[in-house]
Amino acid sequence: MGARPVRRDSGGPVVSAIRETAAEFVRREVTPHLQDWEDAGEVPRSLHLAAAKQGLLGICFPEEVGGQGGDLLDSIDVQEAMFEAGASSGLMAALFTGGIALPHLAASRNEYLVDRFVRPTLAGETIGALAITEPDGGSDVAAIRTTARREVPTGSTAEPEYLVDGTKTFITSGVRADFVTTAVRTGGPGAGGISLLVVEKDTPGLTVDRTLRKMGWHCSDTAELGFASVRVPATNLVGEENAGFAQIAEHFVTERIALAVHGYGIAARSLALTKAYVQERQTFGRPLASRQVVRHQLVEMHRQVDVARTYVREVARRYVAGENVMAEACLAKQTAVETAVAVCDAAVQLHGGTGYLHGTEVERHYRDARILPIGGGATEVLTDLAARLLGYA
Repeated sequence: MGARPVRRDSGGPVVSAIRETAAEFVRREVTPHLQDWEDAGEVPRSLHLAAAKQGLLGICFPEEVGGQGGDLLDSIDVQEAMFEAGASSGLMAALFTGGIALPHLAASRNEYLVDRFVRPTLAGETIGALAITEPDGGSDVAAIRTTARREVPTGSTAEPEYLVDGTKTFITSGVRADFVTTAVRTGGPGAGGISLLVVEKDTPGLTVDRTLRKMGWHCSDTAELGFASVRVPATNLVGEENAGFAQIAEHFVTERIALAVHGYGIAARSLALTKAYVQERQTFGRPLASRQVVRHQLVEMHRQVDVARTYVREVARRYVAGENVMAEACLAKQTAVETAVAVCDAAVQLHGGTGYLHGTEVERHYRDARILPIGGGATEVLTDLAARLLGYA
């Protein structure tokens, strides 16, 4: 099935086809190779091309920028199907990095940025990354120190440019990225002095200073990037100067919901794997599933997954309907990622020694789950944000 526009209002068969396309893609293109990619520390660029041909990379981007014209709920359907078929959270982070690198560019309606960066990435031809986090600060976006000083080179025909200096860390797909949507300080302190610039990989002064090895997300390359007097044309400015924080904040909801789907997605997959295992595994002449304590644990895992999925999808539905769900997105993420940590831990426990072996799928999900309460806004930070938004502070 090739790429085609999404029309959710066409009814159930369309949604079912989207899910089956995504699941078949994982079964055919991902699961036979996933452990090799985990060991290699990255996924191949060819996977992006294959996903684009199936219409997966642009599922919730407008057709006018090269996407399939779906919405957040369509994206969730795709993610759920991929997790059900055996995709890992790290695989999804690596393959769908465009989901965090591109929205600001697409929303800017800048034809140059769309044609140069958005369309090729949704076609699987290029890879983008988003660079916000710095060594001295993570969730505190307003405190970034990477600077971009606007200059006009000498010469009557010279175009304005920015001189960028600083360091970014924990950048997903930063090693493979062809361009990096980068948060920089162009003005004074605080949120009002931040802008977004697109920096291309081959620009002199931009370096991958370190490839970061992690507890989980092994197949998702992660980098520390250095910017040393990097000259970026002013045409690569996304939106207005000093309006970057608002652009970043605008997409926090979708990023947090996406990570929430990662949470209950790998939890649901771990539950399914565990159910199959305990029904087959014999102890003392009986299947593990015949033990009441095991059955009750499975039911508790099921309850947590179902609650998380129901809550996250409801928040997503309200977002698509136009409601302000900034606080609810924080709480939905917390609910889902805590589910991931708890359920994946229980899955390893019920698998026994097998669950502790490198390369076992539940072991992978267990390791991947631990980043989810940290990435996209640490749980503690998001809880306090929700408290303020809900009037409790």
